[in-house]
Amino acid sequence: MNVTDPIRQVSVVSTGQVQIRPDHLASTWRPTYVWLLSSRSWTGPRPINAYVIEHRDGLVLFDTGQDQASVTDPGYFPGGVTGVLYDRLARFEIGPQETLSAGLDRLGYAVSDVRTAVISHLHQDHIGGLAELSQADIVVSQAEWDTLSAPLPEIRGLMRRHIDLPGLRWRKITTEPAGDPGLAPFGSCHDLFGDGSLVLLPTPGHTPGSMSLLVRRPGRPPLIMVGDVTYDAHLLEAGHVPGVGSRRRLREATAMINTMRQQYPGLVILPAHDPGAAGRLAQATGQAPTLASA
Repeated sequence: MNVTDPIRQVSVVSTGQVQIRPDHLASTWRPTYVWLLSSRSWTGPRPINAYVIEHRDGLVLFDTGQDQASVTDPGYFPGGVTGVLYDRLARFEIGPQETLSAGLDRLGYAVSDVRTAVISHLHQDHIGGLAELSQADIVVSQAEWDTLSAPLPEIRGLMRRHIDLPGLRWRKITTEPAGDPGLAPFGSCHDLFGDGSLVLLPTPGHTPGSMSLLVRRPGRPPLIMVGDVTYDAHLLEAGHVPGVGSRRRLREATAMINTMRQQYPGLVILPAHDPGAAGRLAQATGQAPTLASA
């Protein structure tokens, strides 16, 4: 039977590069604030990816990257002790042509074409393009949105003034029981368009409401966009988890994704900051490898 593919193309846009601490990349025995305050080394540059899906029901983003203002506006980050922690956590390099809109333009889209933007979680390097997306539905998990109201959001990486912007159309979702055996071991999901091609899965750990996106196309390897569940697909496959977040819940999410890999041996894992992600995506889709960056 001929099954029509509702997805025309899947691409990746880079909105700059980030360097993080080695203990951030893969957790060690050291508690977060110990390595954050004592580490003197950085990883090599890693991409800040947003994924672009051309679906028959409209253009979809998974994450929106980092705002260039984070490197040009001295007031972008909090001040005081909290600002010191932000400085020690990551350092960014974002060129003038590495905005979300410029990257979309190089792929042949306008930012106004975006119908839906799914936010894996609300940290700064995933919400940077929100100000350009007033025409889109912005999808986030209700659990993630609720973290904005918890005490001390900025010290947890949530800058509300860059998130809860006037004019945005937020759609806060909860997952429903999954009746699809193809989603095992996940017991709940949210089918974005009701056709089974784009399915949101709860993968808490890095943040309480983090989500991943499973992309399924007939005759092609499935893709799973995992946000910051991991920073490198090979680390995830080996069972290592990042050093920021609930390590117990990150281990649970990692184990579930690895169990899904057994069901889909060709499953392509696409983190937000994995230098190998663009090449794996290109191989899976048969496209020339590109980050749509300058």
